[in-house]
Amino acid sequence: MALKRNLIANYLGQGWTALMSIAFVPLYINYLGIEAYGLIGFFAMIQAWLSLLDMGMTPTLNREMARFTGGNHSNESIRDLLRSIEIIAVGVAALITGGIALGAEWMANSWLRAETLPDEVVAQAFIIMGLVTALRFVEGVYRSTIIGLQRQVLFNVVISIMATLRGLGAVGILMWASPTIEAFFLWQGAVSIATLAVLGITTYRCMPMGVRGGRFSLDALRNVWRFAGGMMGITLLSLLLMQVDKLLLSKLLILSEFGYYTLATSVAAVLYMLINPITQAFFPKFCELHTLGNKEHLIDSYHKGAQLITVIAGSAALVIIFFSETLMQLWTQDYELATRTATLIRVLMLGNLLNGLMWIPYQTQLAHGWTSYAIWVNIVSVAIILPAILWVTPIYGALGAAWIWVGLNAGYILIGIHFMYRKILTTEKWRWYIEDLAIPLGAGLLTVSVLRYLLPDAKDNLMQLFELVIASVLTLAVMALASIEVRKIAINFWINLAPKK
Repeated sequence: MALKRNLIANYLGQGWTALMSIAFVPLYINYLGIEAYGLIGFFAMIQAWLSLLDMGMTPTLNREMARFTGGNHSNESIRDLLRSIEIIAVGVAALITGGIALGAEWMANSWLRAETLPDEVVAQAFIIMGLVTALRFVEGVYRSTIIGLQRQVLFNVVISIMATLRGLGAVGILMWASPTIEAFFLWQGAVSIATLAVLGITTYRCMPMGVRGGRFSLDALRNVWRFAGGMMGITLLSLLLMQVDKLLLSKLLILSEFGYYTLATSVAAVLYMLINPITQAFFPKFCELHTLGNKEHLIDSYHKGAQLITVIAGSAALVIIFFSETLMQLWTQDYELATRTATLIRVLMLGNLLNGLMWIPYQTQLAHGWTSYAIWVNIVSVAIILPAILWVTPIYGALGAAWIWVGLNAGYILIGIHFMYRKILTTEKWRWYIEDLAIPLGAGLLTVSVLRYLLPDAKDNLMQLFELVIASVLTLAVMALASIEVRKIAINFWINLAPKK
């Protein structure tokens, strides 16, 4: 029951958060220009790279909080772990702020290729970015704690409120105060301060009472250093895989072209907003079941999570791939934006879908404390993708880099996954391939292909919306019916809604 409640809360909360983060992008571009929006994309990339300084602490904290719910920690030991990681995070945040401030002028003058924005404006934006990045870095400690304790309903209420304040407030600032990139980032900083305070208070209210308060403890850190070290290695390699294209393109492209690429990656990244609520709900449950040794329930939860991702994320990805121009024209009301980003969105979305299908297997590995496999897989992947992008990008540009991403993730599914099933869930490989992936995806692909052929190219907004809604609903329904576990969930849902005699 708790898993279902957390899953629903994650979709409502993160769905609203996603809406607040992407709904106003056309307004941001309208008021700031595509170059300034490129800076926002660069800001997102900085946040991703600086998560390396996390050193695996927040995913470790998430796992240990989940293990605490399974009886693996005392009240005092879990408080000591939280306080230790909290102190380290604050120190790292201070280094982030100072480091970016010192390097702001160099990044503005030597790295980015702005054509209309003055270098001093870009440098000021970088300084504010550093502060916001530092605040969000510390936020991660409290987010992981609340999620690991499986208080995800409360967590989603908090993040939904703050996302509304962040999104609507930014639009208000740009419309009525100052339509500048500095004003945009200053508002992000103000909201981040408020979010950090609220999450900190919420975390300590969720924590169990102990005989004493938490304190910095080297012993608490030593007990988790192996898993944290593994997570740090995975994070480093994952960033190289998922961010190296953006890093190279931010240098190779002019800032306006990088802005278009940022827009395409933002649309494709919406898929992760559909996947993350599922993994966020299932990962603590996997940790708890593994700690309790309940393998049968773990296998059942594994396939439920995998099929939910295939159905929900897969249906959305297929619709966007086949109707990308319709979506972009309806959303941005800008024909040029739609045509310049549609093909990129299709390719990036395909790559993200293939990547997302691996999230449940990956979360299960982490629940078993097995980080070495992901590290070796990512080492091999980095050895392939780095030279491939360096070779392809100068010739084929952003689209070439996007196809490299597709090929890499296809390799995970076709080759990499076999090694996992040799060690854990050894009897579940073909069930995963057939029931969790092939049947639902095949049904969805057939459905959306027929709809793309039958539905005419709509010109007005109402018909474009109608096309997208019909395609989304029918594709989701067919894939849900084709999925054994999701079909069971849907049937139980309707039975529970029926009036009781």
